[in-house]
Amino acid sequence: MPRSTPRSAAALGLIAALMCSTSALAQTAPGQVDPARLNEATRVLASDAFEGRAPVTPGEDRTIEWLTQQFQALGLEPGGPDGAWVQIAHVSRTSQDGPATISVAAKGRTTPLQRATDVIVSSDRPVDHVTLTDAPLVFVGYGVDAPERGWDDYKGVDLTGKIMLVLVNDPDFGAPEGHPVAGKFDGQAMTFYGRWTYKFQVAAAHGAAGVLVIHDTPGAGYPWSTLQNSSTAPKFDIVRADPNKERVAAQGWIQGAVAEQLFQDAGLDFEALKAQARTPEFQPVTLDGVTMSIDFGQTADRVQTRNVIARLPGAKYPDETVMFGAHWDAYGRATPKNGDDIYNGAVDNATGVAAVLELARLFAEGPRPERSTVFVGWAAEETGLLGAEYYAANPVWPLETTVANINMDSLLPGTEIDPNIVVIGAGKNDLDDRLAAFAAREGRRLIPDPAPQAGAFYRSDHFPLARKGVPALFAAAGFTGHNAASRDYVANRYHQPTDEWTPDWKMDAAAADVQLLYEVGAALANSRDWPAWKPGDEFEGARNASAAARK
Repeated sequence: MPRSTPRSAAALGLIAALMCSTSALAQTAPGQVDPARLNEATRVLASDAFEGRAPVTPGEDRTIEWLTQQFQALGLEPGGPDGAWVQIAHVSRTSQDGPATISVAAKGRTTPLQRATDVIVSSDRPVDHVTLTDAPLVFVGYGVDAPERGWDDYKGVDLTGKIMLVLVNDPDFGAPEGHPVAGKFDGQAMTFYGRWTYKFQVAAAHGAAGVLVIHDTPGAGYPWSTLQNSSTAPKFDIVRADPNKERVAAQGWIQGAVAEQLFQDAGLDFEALKAQARTPEFQPVTLDGVTMSIDFGQTADRVQTRNVIARLPGAKYPDETVMFGAHWDAYGRATPKNGDDIYNGAVDNATGVAAVLELARLFAEGPRPERSTVFVGWAAEETGLLGAEYYAANPVWPLETTVANINMDSLLPGTEIDPNIVVIGAGKNDLDDRLAAFAAREGRRLIPDPAPQAGAFYRSDHFPLARKGVPALFAAAGFTGHNAASRDYVANRYHQPTDEWTPDWKMDAAAADVQLLYEVGAALANSRDWPAWKPGDEFEGARNASAAARK
């Protein structure tokens, strides 16, 4: 696919050198994940030559070229549509064009707000200018419309021309033990209703002009700086049939303290309203006498990004697929920090892509499994799981007969193997039990997500396919909560230019984790088993609807 920005000869030469260095690695024992290979592939992908691997940039071109060559060298077949190595995902792109003017009018005075400092705002509508003038503000609790859980924060209120203010996370978050709502939204584990992506979508469905999520670090799972750092990067969305209906004009986040001042200006008790929002009887509240104006320009166009897909056809059941995936993208070039504007994405997620390559090598070099195995480098995860969303809507290999989707997103460097393995979304399907059996052989055990309020299960590439019913396994072994390395990474490197590979990296612990995922995948690829969601899980119905397609 042509790109407007040519690749320099120097960049091409560096990529070639990086490729050669990877291919020269020594072989390890058959069936064993090689930590040196994991480390080397991570080093390559996280190098400045790939410019942070942002979608629709020269960094994407280099990433796609490199991944394709790696899969080819392993002897895999193209797994994309019509025998291609890639699946093209058609997306819309919007980028900031000039400054934003944001202000609040209250009590006869107008107060300016600073973009990125006070408010983060953008638009997924394919327009070149967004203007909202003196829009009324309405507090809509958690912004949840979930009839199956007996919950409706909207109560039929007309939101036309208004900006919604909504709380981050879902009503269970922070609910004290014994509170009537506790458990209605899976306790402290964030549901999809707590995700900002859901809140943006449902705001449009209810006709709002805009929506701002009120940020707080515990509820979001990350500090304001994480949002701020990536706020200047282009925004992407799947091409919509009617974007003006499916997307609000302006969407984003507002600092908690800034939002609280708005409530005070309206004579409202923010803490009391937060408590009310945790009840199904909650009614939307207009911030009387307080309006917000937003004006900004942007560029908007349609572009293409690419999933890289490789495949080994199964020896006996080629129409049944065990999938392994990781997103190849990071944030490219964005807000500079200490003079560095390349967000290399070493841990997140060069490590995951390196793991997919290692798994592809093990399957390619071993006996051909009975079922097909597919290895995917997902596009545009950081901008809303768009590559996986596109695949879920346009599957290359039938989702009904996709046995499982094993996701790899962020592996920490290190040599010490933690006896605990975190499973994101623990207890949702029986893939956990299969992983637990292999882990026990190594003297290890599974533990649930130590930060369930962050909703990590709904923030990675397995999720769009899970919504279609495909059982998912997402083990984040190094992120155990009490692990000093994981705490340091989240606090100081996550989604920042400091997420870089360094020469002291070792990937022994990550290799042990990936080995277990290989064992799970290999067992499934050589069985007649069909993993299932646990009874009552939110994805059980979607899987059951296609039961007739599975033998």
